[in-house]
Amino acid sequence: MNSTREAGASRGRWGWLWAVLLLPFAVARVPAADQALPYPPQLQRDVDFWVRVYSQIDTNSGYLHDQYDLSVIYDTLHFAPDSSPRARQRIVNQARDHYAAELRRIASGKGPLSPEDERIKALWGAEGTPERLREATDDIRFQLGQANRFKAGLIRSGAWHSAIASALREEGLPPELAALPLVESSYNPRAYSKVGAAGLWQFMPSTGRRFMRIDRAVDDRMDPFAATEAAAQLLAYNHRILGTWPLALTAYNHGVAGMRRAVETLGTTNIVTIVRNYQSRTFGFASRNFYVSFLAALRILNDPQRYFGDIVPLREAHFREVRVPAYVAIRPLERALAVDPETLRDLNPALRPAVWRGRLSVPRGYELRLPAEGPTLTTAMLVRRLGSQALLASTAAPPRRARRESPLAATGARLVAAVMKPAHATTAAPLAASAHPASTAPAVAAAVPAFYSRVTFAASSGASLAIPAGNPEGDALPEAAAKFGVGSRRLLDFNGINGAGSAAGSAPDSALMSSQASADESAAGDDEGEQPVSAAQADALGPSLGPADGSNQSADPTDYSVAPNGTIEVAAAETLGHYADWLGVRASDLRRINHMRFGRPVIVGHRIRLDFRRVPPGEFEARRRNYHQALEASYFAAHRIAGTEQYVAQRGDSLWTLTQRFSQLPLWLLREYNPDTDFADLRPGTQLVVPRIEDVSAGGD
Repeated sequence: MNSTREAGASRGRWGWLWAVLLLPFAVARVPAADQALPYPPQLQRDVDFWVRVYSQIDTNSGYLHDQYDLSVIYDTLHFAPDSSPRARQRIVNQARDHYAAELRRIASGKGPLSPEDERIKALWGAEGTPERLREATDDIRFQLGQANRFKAGLIRSGAWHSAIASALREEGLPPELAALPLVESSYNPRAYSKVGAAGLWQFMPSTGRRFMRIDRAVDDRMDPFAATEAAAQLLAYNHRILGTWPLALTAYNHGVAGMRRAVETLGTTNIVTIVRNYQSRTFGFASRNFYVSFLAALRILNDPQRYFGDIVPLREAHFREVRVPAYVAIRPLERALAVDPETLRDLNPALRPAVWRGRLSVPRGYELRLPAEGPTLTTAMLVRRLGSQALLASTAAPPRRARRESPLAATGARLVAAVMKPAHATTAAPLAASAHPASTAPAVAAAVPAFYSRVTFAASSGASLAIPAGNPEGDALPEAAAKFGVGSRRLLDFNGINGAGSAAGSAPDSALMSSQASADESAAGDDEGEQPVSAAQADALGPSLGPADGSNQSADPTDYSVAPNGTIEVAAAETLGHYADWLGVRASDLRRINHMRFGRPVIVGHRIRLDFRRVPPGEFEARRRNYHQALEASYFAAHRIAGTEQYVAQRGDSLWTLTQRFSQLPLWLLREYNPDTDFADLRPGTQLVVPRIEDVSAGGD
């Protein structure tokens, strides 16, 4: 009864806040076609489909539909809440076979049509010709519902409202882009996809390293604030290269190069023409539907009460920060800060499991977040609390059972002297994501009691867990915690389960805690930066909202494909020797077929003919892409893009002078930001976009 009264009071206190949170995102329900985010009427049926997926059916239901005409929904399938993936797949397969047989029978024209046949035929209207119906038998697709996850995302979105609005504004982006995390992750900062995308904005590791720190100790993709700034940069980059928001948003899934190829192939930037007509092996259902699913999410975000009734968003996140003066193991930090370990972990989600397990130290210079409540803490004060023995010179943490003084203690003492003076100027000023005083707002993981209900946790001997309403039964503890953006221990605390893994008054359950630990480690990746999550784990940890699956997202706009005539466009950092190696031929053979004299280099942006007698074009393309991916990985292990600036080419400028002027900037990265510029004929007055580069620690010193 108390929880019911609290829920009613919460609506009264928070109903006005939801409207305020949405004001910066508010747009007309159907924006004019000339606005930044057009809403083409030809895509209405597609948007309507995703609105239904996001608001009318949950993850225990799904639509069996045509993958090209989303207005054709054959059936709504329902699953038992505790049914296994195999059982669900069996139901889907049976339904798909049934409707494929029905379509073939209707198309044959044999015999009278049953009422069910008439219903199916009516779904197609005038387009339901025998030929089209026969084609449709191969296009039957199943889409799982997302209403429960979407509603949870609306609740979570309040925690990062101001941070997202600020990041978008800083880059000059439309505020409506705040709807994108609803599509990508349902605003779940712990979400993972089966292809390795992670966090609120579902960054792939290769793309994330351009803008964030991702190494053995830190994965900023899991930090909603760092990932938001990175997403704003990526979206601004996509729009700068592609010119329209429908293309820029689709590139978030399909990659910039893929969308440039689509534009070049069809000769248009019109999103309707592209999603209806572009044919490519990699431009599948996910990419075709990415923009319309975003428009559907935006429609719901603008009017959540219409679809879900009263929504109480999480309060904004508040915290303080203090810079870590040296490499420090997590246990001494926890003791020095006197902060509950789980609270510290919730506030610092970018620190990887190896740090929390004590195998690696918190990196030097890391901005550690602390609860907003409490006295001001400077770096100098932290140094005094830690003592010299806790300050390490490398990322490796000291042995856990070491009894004698660490051999790095002397180095630590010198570090104390080095950091004390500058540290006096470094304070841990409260950071607020909204105008609310820091002392009145809890951390992001604060519970909202009105949205929790009791369900059975099968892996814990029938223990009852309080988790957000709508969650399927039978979740493993870490997966349930990850789904709703809270720590496993916080979920245990909600349910009176102590640190030994026992529910209040019950025997300890070591298997539960073992499962929790192993799954938490898998969810966050291992020490080497891999993402060892299975498809099943990824489905549990991430929302899998359909269009986001199979994301490419690459920011590299270069087309590495081989043209039908056997030619390629020369990219930066490539030589004739590279092509010869990838093709298994001699460089002299390539010079001969291209009429190139000895010593003449290939020119970036020009086309060159290749010899595919030994290596087929597909294998050559793979080797070429692998080379450039390795090149980028090596560079972004030590550098990060912090923003952009404009540069106007002057008389006498050339590739050589540019590489001297921007010494940290490789030519291939400059070309990525200016893919249509002919650097071989750089003329005065040419405007260039130049990325600002910062050095970052690789985390392995």
